[in-house]
Amino acid sequence: MEMEDKETHYLSKFYQKSKSERIEALVKLRFLSEESAKAFTDDLQLSAEIADSMIENQLATYQLPFGVALNFLIDDEAYAVPMAIEEPSVVAAASSAAKLFAPYGGFKTATTTRTMIGQVILTDIPDCLQAIKVLEDAEATIIQAANDAHPSIVRRGGGADVISLNHIKEDVASGTPEFLILHLYVKTLEAMGANIINTMMEAIIPLVEELSGGKALMGILSNYATECLATATCRIPSTALATNDWSGEEVRDRIVLASHAAVVDPYRAVTHNKGIMNGIDAVVIATGNDWRAISAGVHAYASRSGQYRSLTNWSKGENGDLVGELTIPLPIGAVGGSISFHPGAKIAHELLGNPSADTLESIIVSVGLAQNFSAIRALVTDGIQRGHMALHSRSLAISAGAQGDEIMIVSEKLNQSKNMNLATAKEILESFRQSE
Repeated sequence: MEMEDKETHYLSKFYQKSKSERIEALVKLRFLSEESAKAFTDDLQLSAEIADSMIENQLATYQLPFGVALNFLIDDEAYAVPMAIEEPSVVAAASSAAKLFAPYGGFKTATTTRTMIGQVILTDIPDCLQAIKVLEDAEATIIQAANDAHPSIVRRGGGADVISLNHIKEDVASGTPEFLILHLYVKTLEAMGANIINTMMEAIIPLVEELSGGKALMGILSNYATECLATATCRIPSTALATNDWSGEEVRDRIVLASHAAVVDPYRAVTHNKGIMNGIDAVVIATGNDWRAISAGVHAYASRSGQYRSLTNWSKGENGDLVGELTIPLPIGAVGGSISFHPGAKIAHELLGNPSADTLESIIVSVGLAQNFSAIRALVTDGIQRGHMALHSRSLAISAGAQGDEIMIVSEKLNQSKNMNLATAKEILESFRQSE
């Protein structure tokens, strides 16, 4: 069989397969090695020793379901994308969108040079204008001091290379004092770079204080990584969007309208972007990256115009296609941190072919765009609850106390019931058990 035929064969009705059958399919498609597949036998358990070394006052580990979103074609490469998340429908939604776009080229991506930003925040500067001139003239000296603090990144081809200065004037009305903030731009290569940058920023504080005559309030990285952007685009003919109740043109136009609504209304934009982050955070967590840093930076980027707005843009192409685009800051790493020792993170990177940081950015931003498409399409056609609650019914069944085969039996009856809630689930389970 050709590779595409193999994928169709092994991944067909993947959600209906048992756990062992899913793992076997991923091994046969070479997304996963035989050795790594064995790790799933222990559910990717984090050892007590590693867990205790990761945080303070550690008591136990807290698990999330780990799955894969299928059908992704990103820059002409096929991926099974690992996701760690507790919310039903996210994996299914991402996979569904990816499958729909794959025949039309999937997702195309672009990334900027991976540059992170560190800050030294100065106060009590005698003469800010003079300090700015002195610091700008000493740029090379400051950069050298930063690179001397972390020579290994320089040897690998990275390191600090530029500074900039942001003068914030005193605002008597708000009580905000004067600040002079030095930004240091650092190429961190395959690492996210938090430790690299923090080391550099603290190292240059004495020099920056001496040059400026001010006092350093702090030296630390910024999670607002505006110099590390990833963009994904996709397009699909309107005919491929048709449903039993809606023409393809109607679905396309309603998606475009929904996109506009999320641009102008921040109340809609927050929920719109939360859906994007459902997919992004799940991959970031699975790959051992800092989802809190990514979320903070992404939401700040959504507010860069002065109003919180949609991160995606859906439009009608000149030929009538639906065209989607998403750009976000993505300061993730392919090495460092928990990536090298966390069993789940190591498996996640293997599933993706051990990608470079650039490639991982491309994968993550594509998942965000796919997730957004599925959410909007559902909202403007059948409504979000139809698909979401069908999957949520299994969680309700488990919460009601269902076990083993009872889970699917209660879930199916819940899907047919008028009221899908915990009370109904308990009634269905009690009724089933009495009938046995």
